[in-house]
Amino acid sequence: MAILSKIKLQVEQKLPFVLYVLPNQNKLYGLFQKDNTIIDYKGQSGFVFVSFDGTKKYVIPFEGSDFLEEEFSFDTVNQTEDFASFSEREKKHFENSVQKAILSIHNGDFEKVVLSRKIEIEKKIDLTDAFLRLINRYPTAFRSLFYHPHIGYWMGATPEQLIKVENNHFETVSLAGTHQKDNFENWSAKEKNEQQIVTNYILDNLHKEVISLKVTEPFTVEAGSLVHLKTIISGEVFSIENTKNILQNLHPTPAVCGFPKQKAVQFINENEGYDRKFYAGYLGLWNEEEASANLFVNLRCIEVEKNKINIYVGCGITGDSNPEKEFFETEHKSQIMKSIL
Repeated sequence: MAILSKIKLQVEQKLPFVLYVLPNQNKLYGLFQKDNTIIDYKGQSGFVFVSFDGTKKYVIPFEGSDFLEEEFSFDTVNQTEDFASFSEREKKHFENSVQKAILSIHNGDFEKVVLSRKIEIEKKIDLTDAFLRLINRYPTAFRSLFYHPHIGYWMGATPEQLIKVENNHFETVSLAGTHQKDNFENWSAKEKNEQQIVTNYILDNLHKEVISLKVTEPFTVEAGSLVHLKTIISGEVFSIENTKNILQNLHPTPAVCGFPKQKAVQFINENEGYDRKFYAGYLGLWNEEEASANLFVNLRCIEVEKNKINIYVGCGITGDSNPEKEFFETEHKSQIMKSIL
């Protein structure tokens, strides 16, 4: 594939690029920057890459970059989970953080918080091979491989749309709750409540920016070997400026942060013990001229370092959470990326 050959040249010259495949499509797109300047995102059209805390906003611009697209054929891939051993120390640390969050919720500090882990694996991988496995294995996700010499490599297959806007029609989702697909029966009251918190937050932040709103009933959706509870929220937006306001207000949503937002962020910063960087940030396409956007939350992702892979996973904590169950939810989520390594 010409796109894959182009990657080699970009890496050799230390030039930024991104590969991406839209959900349920078999067309691979590549955007290749011609110099290695970090371009801060200030509304330019291109592929945007934004950190969880919103302080780092980068873009590979359409203007002045090479753009390639190619169709590819899907291979049949069996999805299997092969649990590697985990650190009891990490398990205990995470469960202690969850227990602390539950106590804070019962004390009225916040309603929900999303806690995450960074799982470090000593391993070298062939990025191209891994990405091809990723795009084959998770066809319903937004799949991407982002590289910048000043940031490094990030690869993921996210099931969560942040916002999509086209011809003034917008769509976003409320996604929460996680089960293994093979043994799923029904959603608990805890999981329904967790997802409703996300839905309510999104609706509260949309009313001033949109002309109309339509909300589906929650339904179950598959994401690899997992299932989630999802609500689609759609309608008409006034203008591109309103879209920018929606982005500013929504990110980070309670699905990746918690509610109320500021108290949840404070708890995350004080208890996770690491920098999320671009995990649970957002990424995707922004076109100022066409007033369109197709942006996704950066979940189910890995950061690739020289001799190490960092896998980022998290889960929503409410007053009814069970610390050990939440730990194993993060383990199941980590299999999404471990399976392509």
